[in-house]
Amino acid sequence: MSGYTLPIVEEAAPVAADEVLLVANGDLRQSANKVCWAAQDGLEKMLAEAFKQEGIRVRRAHAYDSELGHGFIYSQRMGMQVFENIHPDAPIVVAESVWQYSSHLLAGLISHRGPILVVANWSGQWPGLVGMLNLNGCLRKAGVNFSTLWSKDFTDEFFRNGLRQWIREKKVSHDLSHVRDFDANAVGEPERALGVALAKELLHKKALMGVFDEGCMGMFNAIIEDSFMNSAGIYKERLSQSALYAAMLQVTDAEAQKVRDWLDAKGMRFLTGSNEETDLTDGQILGQCKMYIAALRIADQFGCDAIGIQYQQGLKDLAPASDLVESLLNNVDRPPAYSADGRELYAGKALPHFNEVDECVGFDSIVTARVWNAMGIDPATTLHDVRWGEHFKGTTNQGEIDEFVWLFQISGAVPASHLLGGYAGAVSERQPAMYFRLGGGTVKGVCKPGEIVWSRVYLEDGALQVDLGRGTAILLPEAETQRRWKEVTSQWPVQHVLLHGLSQNQFMARHPANHVNVAYADSVEEADRALGAKAVMFQQMGLRVHLCGI
Repeated sequence: MSGYTLPIVEEAAPVAADEVLLVANGDLRQSANKVCWAAQDGLEKMLAEAFKQEGIRVRRAHAYDSELGHGFIYSQRMGMQVFENIHPDAPIVVAESVWQYSSHLLAGLISHRGPILVVANWSGQWPGLVGMLNLNGCLRKAGVNFSTLWSKDFTDEFFRNGLRQWIREKKVSHDLSHVRDFDANAVGEPERALGVALAKELLHKKALMGVFDEGCMGMFNAIIEDSFMNSAGIYKERLSQSALYAAMLQVTDAEAQKVRDWLDAKGMRFLTGSNEETDLTDGQILGQCKMYIAALRIADQFGCDAIGIQYQQGLKDLAPASDLVESLLNNVDRPPAYSADGRELYAGKALPHFNEVDECVGFDSIVTARVWNAMGIDPATTLHDVRWGEHFKGTTNQGEIDEFVWLFQISGAVPASHLLGGYAGAVSERQPAMYFRLGGGTVKGVCKPGEIVWSRVYLEDGALQVDLGRGTAILLPEAETQRRWKEVTSQWPVQHVLLHGLSQNQFMARHPANHVNVAYADSVEEADRALGAKAVMFQQMGLRVHLCGI
């Protein structure tokens, strides 16, 4: 008989046959959780009613916290503790109306045996759809079986049919007929040869991705493990945000002011005030200009081909937001910046930046830069959140349309060449205080019309993969643009997009992330050729390549 005191693990009680458990995941930042709670409460009431009509009772797996003013899971430890009290075979609904940190739930969901349904409300108010897509991507990377649904009010036929199937079969089936494997033989010989040659060059002359602190906001899906990345010719230089902050302290006010003066001369507007807590101030902008120079100096020091600054959760308590920096780095036409010994850094070039250190975006951006540069196309690229969208019937720059129009929106900045009017069409507003306590300016504007190639690199089934497709960025009437802006985050840029060959629900069911990469081309034909060359390059690098809607 053992003399040790052995731990006793008591399994939680099973749920009733007509019951499901609901978990609501939130932000690490309590300010955001409190502000967004009303929307979550409304979602849960509508969702409970939908289940009730199917004879199922929804029970929360964790309580509302009256002291904090919300009922969200707000840390990884809390998520683990919540799942300690959930029976491993219980049916679970993850209900999201807000941006959430997927890491809070992963420990519980990865080991859970019961059916999982991830649900979001179709709303632009808070990034619930973005949060759902991120969690979906994380679960796919982790190999967790789950289902997903979305709805505006949970009464539509699409949602109700999916809910009934999940209750009955413990899964939801979606139409994925728009997806097919890429065949390089369908690409023209010049683009096929280019893709092969660029991949061969990359595998020989390898690329370096500078990562300023890995793993932003719980985005497990945004991390590519080294073995997958290295075999494709891309390596990480692991950098520190503390080093970036230290480098900012070495940039003089005069050097930073030259960056601001350059932007002013280009016609960019800054909406400034004097209250640090609520306004964008000149001091915050100067801090962002220092970060821009410091980032370039560190990238140059290590020879990086692309960099990513996390900002959350490190620099947010030390410096203003990194968004202005990200916009400038991704644009070929940008303020000159110099090393300490007077060399212009990355002169005449963009230095691709991957927002929120999303390494899948960084990987994609390195490939895009090489293909677009080789083809003589502006290589400026950015990620966007798949934020929201609605059907639109009316007049656009494309003429009369009657179809679904997506609203893509990055959380702060896009390269100026993507904006209508460039720098002169951009306005910088203070980042929302609930996310960005120390402020900093965005690069707000409406993205220009034109042909785009969209893509997403991701890890699934133990392999690096990529989805690619085509779209058209359009201009909506000014009144409609303003209406949509009010439905999302008004300080951030917007891109109105028609995705080719796939429906709203098909895209949502398939897309493996909250982020989507976007790059412009000058014509339909050029975009198609660029996509072909990019797909070939990816395939030659060892990725599984899928085409969506084309």
